[in-house]
Amino acid sequence: MIPRIEELPYFADSGALAAQVADWPWAVFLDSGPSATRQGRYDIIAADPFATLVTRGERTEIRDRAGSRFSAGDPFVLLRDALGPFSQSCPDLPFCGGALGYFGYDLGRRIEALPSVAVDDRNLPEMAVGIYDWALIVDHQMRRTRLVSAGRDAATSDIWHELLARFSAPLPDDAPPAFRAVGEITSSLPFAGYRDGFERIQRYIRDGDCYQVNYAQRFSVACEGDAWVAYCALRSSNRAPFSAWMNLPFMQILCASPERFLQLSNGEVMTQPIKGTAARSDDPLADAAAAEALQHSAKDRAENVMIVDLLRNDLSKNATPFSVRVPRLFELQSFATVHHLVSTVTARLRADHDALDLLRGCFPGGSITGAPKIRAMEIIDELEGVRRGVYCGCIGYIGFDGDMDTNIVIRTLTCQNGVMDFWAGGGIVVDSELEAEYQETLDKARALHALIGSFRDDGRQ
Repeated sequence: MIPRIEELPYFADSGALAAQVADWPWAVFLDSGPSATRQGRYDIIAADPFATLVTRGERTEIRDRAGSRFSAGDPFVLLRDALGPFSQSCPDLPFCGGALGYFGYDLGRRIEALPSVAVDDRNLPEMAVGIYDWALIVDHQMRRTRLVSAGRDAATSDIWHELLARFSAPLPDDAPPAFRAVGEITSSLPFAGYRDGFERIQRYIRDGDCYQVNYAQRFSVACEGDAWVAYCALRSSNRAPFSAWMNLPFMQILCASPERFLQLSNGEVMTQPIKGTAARSDDPLADAAAAEALQHSAKDRAENVMIVDLLRNDLSKNATPFSVRVPRLFELQSFATVHHLVSTVTARLRADHDALDLLRGCFPGGSITGAPKIRAMEIIDELEGVRRGVYCGCIGYIGFDGDMDTNIVIRTLTCQNGVMDFWAGGGIVVDSELEAEYQETLDKARALHALIGSFRDDGRQ
């Protein structure tokens, strides 16, 4: 079936467009960031999916227009079945309908046998994905906006003209909603607890259990009001090419991720792991010196290579033999509060494999686990104390045409039952220093701490 496509006026900042449906059920905004100099080209906005899949433990609830049912099947297989055969063409657009949602870090428990030491105190689904018939695609390179429909859901016709009107002339909210942070920010791993885990990881490394473990802490604060207000402030202050907003029945996700996990386009695969971080400075000379030191840091380069090798192995499970390549190593990328080292790994997907095979074979991303991967995940579960939930999973799309693009869920806040959570971590290796690694987690969380601090007075931005 040929997608229905309608041209609409272009707006340089898609936030005003996303605001028109941000409070709709299962609203999703894949946001490449409001910047004149962009790393991302496309923004994708969608809402009101005609089917949803929500995985909790061993069961997935599948809802569609006809009702709901539960399945104990593999969530990746269930999602493939919900999408149907990959065949629909999507000319000149990244997405013309399909799956949008998140795959939480703990979905890895459905792939590997992992311990259950960390407490599941938030009780979040391991996967929450909608199947969407329509989406708004904003192309910032071509300065075009198009409303598309895959024609899979009859209900789209009933709201098509409303969507055209909403996105043609977006109106500001007459009474802007408020958001407020309440009380102090707490950590799941204050310094003493972090130190104990760090020392345990060092023993595991010396004993030969692992080479690197990504070790993280969770920050939490009470909140009230409309989380969309907080997301608008986040995307303005902390621009990132793989940002996202999700309005789900059980929580809201506010993501400002700088990291791509997996992109699949016409059979070509790319992943771009981040390993190596340095805090930015307001002093231009000091900032340039920090970037220079990061680029020449033997420790950070070694960490990066470990994860590149891990991802080369993960990609090879579904790649055409001898197609895995590393075209770029240790590329410096700079964001609002930190500099990063980013490498690029590419491959060609085997003809008899698809996006779900690729995602399952690489999940969760090696840059946020460690090496070897399974042993690192076992140590993470033992030492972090609480389950990661959405953090270190991925958010993105898998289209009806079989293409995919996903991020790594870092620099991300979740709002659930009046509590806002966010995480920060880093890779621990044999020559890591306790104070430096702990400070790195604070540097990575600096923008999110500042965001919360800005909502402590009257609750408005």
